[in-house]
Amino acid sequence: MAAVNHTDSRPGTFLLVGIPGLERFHLWISVPFFSMYTFALLGNLVLLFIIFREQSLHKPMYLFLSALTVADLLLSTSTVPRMLAIFWFRARGISFGACLAQVFLVHFIFAAESAVLVAMAFDRYVAICNPLRYVTLLTPSIIWRIEVAAVVRSLCIVLPFVFLLQRLSYCRNRVIPHSYCEHMGVARLACTSIKVNVVYGLTVVLLSAGIDVVFIAVSYGLILRAVFQLPSTGARLKAMGTCGSHLCSILLFYTPAFFSFLTHRFGGHSIPRHIHILLANLYVVVPPMLNPVIYGVKNKRICESLQSMLAWMGRQVLSGKGSSAEQTPSCASQRVGPVPGTPCVAIPSWALFAMYPIPMYPIPTYPIPMYPIPMYLIPTDPVPRDLICTESFMIPNRLVIMALLEQLVGRLL
Repeated sequence: MAAVNHTDSRPGTFLLVGIPGLERFHLWISVPFFSMYTFALLGNLVLLFIIFREQSLHKPMYLFLSALTVADLLLSTSTVPRMLAIFWFRARGISFGACLAQVFLVHFIFAAESAVLVAMAFDRYVAICNPLRYVTLLTPSIIWRIEVAAVVRSLCIVLPFVFLLQRLSYCRNRVIPHSYCEHMGVARLACTSIKVNVVYGLTVVLLSAGIDVVFIAVSYGLILRAVFQLPSTGARLKAMGTCGSHLCSILLFYTPAFFSFLTHRFGGHSIPRHIHILLANLYVVVPPMLNPVIYGVKNKRICESLQSMLAWMGRQVLSGKGSSAEQTPSCASQRVGPVPGTPCVAIPSWALFAMYPIPMYPIPTYPIPMYPIPMYLIPTDPVPRDLICTESFMIPNRLVIMALLEQLVGRLL
């Protein structure tokens, strides 16, 4: 009877504390988290819209990038709104079913995003180190198989977490010292042994995320070895900058996650709990905020697509303006304009910028066989060379021969 009074196999609700020890600062802490979440939401939605809108971006790199964007949106949306509700409204209660659903979503999205990062690293490795086989290795059917395999793998390794938590008997203490439900944070409230949970969680991390990190490290190691073999110092610096930003994004994704995992199991009381929870909260909002900047803003093709979208928006705004004298001032009062006295339309500066985009140099094509060649092998000026780790172009074989001849003649002269 005593055991029955102190345990409950199916508790009704749990209480989420937020950030233990910093409850009085919750309102101030919510400001940067809300800002980062808003930026992550807008940035990922815009990036996803651009990729699906532009037919020219339906390529392997951008398909993997769209999968990463969806994972970032789901990861931040499944945790940050609940976190903000705790900070703003003290809405700490969460049902047992909702807590299990959040545990599943957090770990499932983490495993899926880790697999997507491995696929993106493999894509860049093939594009740079083995470009002649890029089209044959990464066909649309293979890309879909990779993404489906990532989802199935994540489902198979995360679904047992839910059943392992359901089988436990929980004590009357249902306070979770965290901002969202996490596997070990919930398991530690059980009155029975959680050895199976600890062993399975450790095995999953070592066999999934650990192997993913090894594959990513090997891929980028081979990429950097190819980059250091470039003859041009400028090309090496640009490649190092792009690959370095990718590696920083990957480190920001894995470092807080591994820190939280190791702290739950081996940290004990040596690490302050508020530091542990703060880093765990940053892990679900900082990578989704930075990925649109690292993979989107620094990508020239995406910037050009965004610029064309802004140009279209500018034309729509201008076409909706009236031409009456009351709404359109006279051009005679402006320094530059048509015939004095004729009505004109007031054009905002951002619309003018969008109407006159930066000139783009198209890549000429010929009715001859096409081969995917990485940009750092093409020294001609019309071809951009600043996206070694983010782009590969289809260059005609005749241009490659002309570029090599130009290099030979330059060396002889």
